[in-house]
Amino acid sequence: MTSETEVAVLFADVVGSTRLYEVLGDLKARDMVVACVDVMRSATERNRGTVIKTIGDEILAIFPTANDAVNAAGEMQQDIGANPALAVQGQHVAIRIGCHFGPVVLENKDIFGSSVHTANRMTSQAKSGQIILTSAMVERLSPEWRAVTRQIDVTPVRGKAEEIELFEVMWQQEDATSMLPSIEIDARTGHRPKRVRLRCGGKEFVLGDGKDSLTMGRAEENDIVVQGGLISRIHARIEIARNKVLLVDQSTNGTFVTSRDGKEAFVRRDSVSLEGTGMIGLGKLPDANAPDVIRYQLEE
Repeated sequence: MTSETEVAVLFADVVGSTRLYEVLGDLKARDMVVACVDVMRSATERNRGTVIKTIGDEILAIFPTANDAVNAAGEMQQDIGANPALAVQGQHVAIRIGCHFGPVVLENKDIFGSSVHTANRMTSQAKSGQIILTSAMVERLSPEWRAVTRQIDVTPVRGKAEEIELFEVMWQQEDATSMLPSIEIDARTGHRPKRVRLRCGGKEFVLGDGKDSLTMGRAEENDIVVQGGLISRIHARIEIARNKVLLVDQSTNGTFVTSRDGKEAFVRRDSVSLEGTGMIGLGKLPDANAPDVIRYQLEE
């Protein structure tokens, strides 16, 4: 019987399973992979999901809603990370997860369609311990889950003319906390910055007066476009968040900040407060003489 429906598609697999077999031997490694798959299956079933199939160290599942899928994904990560039996030479086994929401064809207890390929692509983009979503997933999430997701890049997907956005779920409590802007007032001034003035490549950009965030990276859709081999497509953003100006890195290689008094900071997949004036380097230390250096100045 064949039917078409819209679902959340989830792929999850064990990272570095080849190493497990090398370190533990075939039987013990197989037992550990099976234990991981059992954890993923249980989390799926607890959250109204259906396991379509397992292939070696990978699971394919569908869910009626985006929230169900992300709830299951978060439980998979937490349960595997908390299981003391799933550790090898002092290192925990890790999984990566990708999800997409869209139409699929159900046939003979299997699923087909571009949505399956897209979800699989999200998994291939995920690193150890990550949950990666498409915008179609994020749009359907509850406000609570959307609050702990952030865009990290864009990627091409087979069969689609345009690149699609990648979002990471900050499922760990400490990661989610690090995303939230600090509400502490600067003890030295107590003032909220009214605007941020940025200059790059002869152009000036101003945050404030109705515009509270901008993005930087090599993709043309960014506010500040900077080309370079170390620069991600959506590399970082700057936002005025309550009483602070935050630089939020979303890149692979991180962002460097040098203040006017020479202090240096490095941030990767995290945020840092900007103060006073300084320079920003995407993927490398900022060079005052480089044409692509980004200069910033906070104004009260």
